This record gives sequence, structure tokens and C-alpha cells, in this order.
Amino acid sequence: MAAPVAENVAAKIEELKVNGVATEEEDTDKVTPWEVTTTSATGIDYDKLIVKFGCGKLDEELIARFERVTGHKACPMMRRGMFFAHRNLQEILDRKEKGKPFYLYTGRGASSGSLHLGHLVPFIFTKWLQEVFDVPLIIQMTDDEKFLWKDMKVDDAKKMARENMKDIISVGFDPSKTFIFNDFDYMCPPFYENVVKIWKVVNTNQGRSIFGFTPEDCMGKAAFPAIEGAPCFASSFPHIFGKRNDIPCLIPCAIDQDPYFRMTRDAAHKLKAAKPCLIFSTFLPALQGAQTKMSASEPNTCIFLDDTPKQIKNKINKYAFSGGQQTVEEHRAKGGNCDVDISFQFLRFFLEDDQKLAEIREKYTKGEILSGELKAMATQEVQKIVGEMAERRKSVTDETVNEFTKIHDLVYKF
Repeated sequence: MAAPVAENVAAKIEELKVNGVATEEEDTDKVTPWEVTTTSATGIDYDKLIVKFGCGKLDEELIARFERVTGHKACPMMRRGMFFAHRNLQEILDRKEKGKPFYLYTGRGASSGSLHLGHLVPFIFTKWLQEVFDVPLIIQMTDDEKFLWKDMKVDDAKKMARENMKDIISVGFDPSKTFIFNDFDYMCPPFYENVVKIWKVVNTNQGRSIFGFTPEDCMGKAAFPAIEGAPCFASSFPHIFGKRNDIPCLIPCAIDQDPYFRMTRDAAHKLKAAKPCLIFSTFLPALQGAQTKMSASEPNTCIFLDDTPKQIKNKINKYAFSGGQQTVEEHRAKGGNCDVDISFQFLRFFLEDDQKLAEIREKYTKGEILSGELKAMATQEVQKIVGEMAERRKSVTDETVNEFTKIHDLVYKF
């Protein structure tokens, strides 16, 4: 199934060369690590974002190479364009072909006691990547970041991080292949050395340019990006990689996290270390529409993993923006718009069956499926995902978390 992003990125690059970068009035999309908004009903223009951020499109040719190298069919999120862009994914595939080591790195900054569906997307994809590549996985919980940016106490930030770890573990990760840490509790000397090295090669003007920090921001905010960058260096985890800094990582994440790793890739070059490679996801839209992503700070925009089946049904029925028409008669005549319909977007992310998804799109577009019926389909699929997670979550205890967070050997040797 073709990716939903526009086909000709090269033409957009050429257009920008001719006409210049869009002015603030023309650029309707805002994508930063702290804010994602757009005025477009269909959501962020991801092709435009590829040009703006200077990353590469995850096109059909690269997906085909991924399938050849790994021997695995691309998962639905990759086939359908939910993971749509990358930085140096070719290098990871080269290393896979040659049997050279690499690892996966992703993370989460906990701002609520439970993940929501948008948070779940990169972890589902990361688990699939780990199964395909069979490599170590590092998961960073940035409780220090949330303490710096949010009005919360250190103990509360640490508690939220630990509760989120339980949700993440429920995705199905293996402690013999995975190390999870929170920043407040893991800062060994090699990790801190890498933080300081990044600080030294990134000046204040660069930090302000990349992240938009102001003189009024606390100095901790300006210092934090290096802490998110340090796990990109294998030597930050001596119990796994020893002192090696020549082993790159592949980072699956939403594209709003790219500024951290643009900075880190530049620092890695200066420090003669392996540059991190990345694969970027689109955003799971808020229930109210694709103009913004789900936000844990606004509970009615999202579905949490601890929501009950009844709460899920009520949220989708009440808040999920519909691409349907005002009346049944009008909908039967004109059909619905899948590109703006949030229930259909949920199915794009989570329904496994490509043929069934295509049939739903066709019938909804023709008006053969009504908005209420589409919401019921989305509700059923989301309840299934959340229900399976909740069942696995029951067996995740504090002792289970400790198995992932303690300093321990993984099954891989370097």
C-alpha cells in the first residue's frame, strides 16, 4: 500500500530553492519537541517537514531493500507511511548485511501515570524492529526533563517514569535483550563523560537556534539535550558495550524529537564517534482532529492505556472528529473523507489487515459505511489493543521492572 505522503519531495526542494523558505504566515505547521500544531484539517504536511528538517524520505525502494536485507515483510506502520522518514537508515542496513553490530535506542518522558495510544506507536514499532534485527535495545526515561519543564517534584517525576516503564514492558520486551533506565537513577561516569563532551562541542548559539531557548529559561533546559543525546554513544553503557564508541544506534521516534539528534549527529562527528541513525513516525492525531497530536495533559484528546472499554467507546463516540456528512442522506450521496476522519486514522495505525483497511476506505468514501459504523470499528480495534496491553500489564510488577533497570548483561557480546 503506498505511503500517504506526497510523492515528489525533490520537486518541493526545487520549489524552495526557487521561491525561498516559506514565511511564518505560509508555514502552517509547527513541530518542536514541545508543541505540534497545524491549521490543516488533514494534519501535518510531512513532505514539507522532510524538506524543512533535511531528512530522507522512507520510500518504496528503501522499504524493499529493508525487506530484502532482513527477510521480513515491512510491518503495517512502515508499509502505510506512518514511519515515513529517516536519517541514514541505509547505514544500518549495510551493517546488517555485513554482520556488524548496532543497537536500538528510544525513550519516553513521562508526564502522566499511563501511556496513551500516541506514546504506544514507537514502542510497538521498536519491538517489531528488535525482533527483525535481533539487537540490544536501550530505553531512556527522561524524568529529569519532565521535572525541568513541568511543575512537578522529583519524586513524582520518578514515580511516573516507573509507572510508564510498566506500560512499556507490557508491549512485550525481553530483559535479556533490553536495558531501561531513568535519568535520575542512572548516571554512571562514562555516561556523564559523554554528556560533558556534547556540551563542549555545542555552543550556546547553536542550542538557542536548534531548540529556541530564551534567556528566561532555566539553565537546566539548555543542558538537557545532551542527556538525551548521550545514549547515542555506545560507551554510555559500559556493562553492555564496554568502551566502544564505534557502534551506531537506530532511533525509532516521532519526528518532533529530531532536533535532539540533529545536534547529537553533529557532536558525534566532532567527537569521532558513530552517528545515530533515525527512523521517524508521523503523529497519531488527537481525537478532536489532525490539527494536533494526542496530549497527556489534555485527557479528552487521547485514549490512555488504563481507560476502560466503556471510556474508550465514550471518548471515540463523543470526541473523535468525523469525516462524514451532516445527514445520513447526504453521507450516502457524497461519502466520507477518510483523510480527516480520526476513527479511520486509528484503523490505519492499528488494524493489521491491509485488504480490510482498503475495503473500509472504499466503502466509507462511497458512503456505504456511516460515521457511526466507522466509529464502532475503531472502538473495537482500540479496545482490543488496550485490552491486550492491560492483560499483560497485570503480570508486570516492581520486580519485573527491576529486571530491566538493574545493571545486567544482555545476551549480546561486544
